Amino acid sequence: MRELILATISDQPDIEIVGEIQDDARIVPVVEETHPDFLIVALERPDERPRVCDVILERYPGIRIIALAPERNISMYYWASLDIHAQNVEASEAGVLGALRGEAHANGGRL
Repeated sequence: MRELILATISDQPDIEIVGEIQDDARIVPVVEETHPDFLIVALERPDERPRVCDVILERYPGIRIIALAPERNISMYYWASLDIHAQNVEASEAGVLGALRGEAHANGGRL
């Protein structure tokens, strides 16, 4: 799945990949170093927000996070305002790209 996401994103002229990590323990330091607009993480449990989302969104509320569970065909989009929000994202190339471009949020969560 990682290769598919990287290939999809790298083909987009308006999206730049600023980092990639294998070790979840490095997520916070890499975000601190690179200040990305988006973070894509694994979604281990679809009924539970990944803990890293809380940590990142508390420190960097402007970051938007896409959590993917490809084996379950589930994607979630997290962002912060006064609270942390989430919505389902279509588990497809168009769904992920739409979330990266803000279409999910702008369209009331529908892609």
